[in-house]
Amino acid sequence: MTREKTQLKEFLESISVLQWVLSFLLLGVACIILMVYLMFTSLWPLSALYFVWLVMDWHKPERGGRRTMSVRKWKVWEHMRDYFPVKLVKTAELNPNKNYILGSHPHGIMCTGAFTCFSTESCGFAEAFPGVRASLAMLAGLFRIPFFREYIMSAGLYPVSKPSLVHLLSKSGKGNAVVIVIGGAAESLASSPGLNTVVMKERKGFVRLALELGVDLVPVYSFGENELYQQVIFAEGSLCRRLQDLFKKIMGFAPCLFVGERFVLMPYRTPITTVVGSPISVPKRVTPTDEEVDHYHRLYMQALSKLFHEHKVSCGLSENHELRII
Repeated sequence: MTREKTQLKEFLESISVLQWVLSFLLLGVACIILMVYLMFTSLWPLSALYFVWLVMDWHKPERGGRRTMSVRKWKVWEHMRDYFPVKLVKTAELNPNKNYILGSHPHGIMCTGAFTCFSTESCGFAEAFPGVRASLAMLAGLFRIPFFREYIMSAGLYPVSKPSLVHLLSKSGKGNAVVIVIGGAAESLASSPGLNTVVMKERKGFVRLALELGVDLVPVYSFGENELYQQVIFAEGSLCRRLQDLFKKIMGFAPCLFVGERFVLMPYRTPITTVVGSPISVPKRVTPTDEEVDHYHRLYMQALSKLFHEHKVSCGLSENHELRII
């Protein structure tokens, strides 16, 4: 029997989610403003010293970062997990003596399922997959933002750049599971309740990297991710959509117009179930051919589709829901 939440518990959950949403949307900008502001105050030496440190530490995110377990175990992440709630589902074992690329779908507005399951310890990934360390990769440009980079590195986030991924998958021992949100910013523009659309057909770089390093591929689907916000989706070719695409091309992320249930920013309390599929064995090829890349890309899309259809009903969708791959 499910225990009824107290008002205090609901408040803590809401505050925890709000701080994460505001961090996602505004913390990076706030850190830049703070850095510039300090340069014009009596505290300018602090900014100068940090700038020197930033230059010296520039490549740290791509060389293992500074993962801090205490940050990943903050109580705030457990309250955030319980708000929706978010649940991690294991369908197969992951060998701790191997490395993996986990393809996470869909992006949604803020990658809530992926962040909660793979960048915090609140969903029990370490217990479900003993000896395997999950690392979520995100937009590389965010690791150039002063102060903000220290925060996201402490949570075990890494740039989704080739040097960073190669370091994690070939120079950091075994038992590494790098999580990449394959659809990226383009997929966020297709996020809307009732839709299950993933941007995959032309995304083959992660497959080529898996072949070059000989690491297995694992599909992951977060059911409920697209239900958290209502989004205004503009038609392809419209002026607003072209502006969104232009912004995405320049900045690396898409400006989504969305609303939640409270204060516009709060997501709906919709359960998110992140299902980790079975690994796809990938051989090592120093220089993979296009045919090999296409073959394993096709196997991955088939495995993702199978994962979706096997779990959609148990995760709250109807039998006639389809996965649209574009």
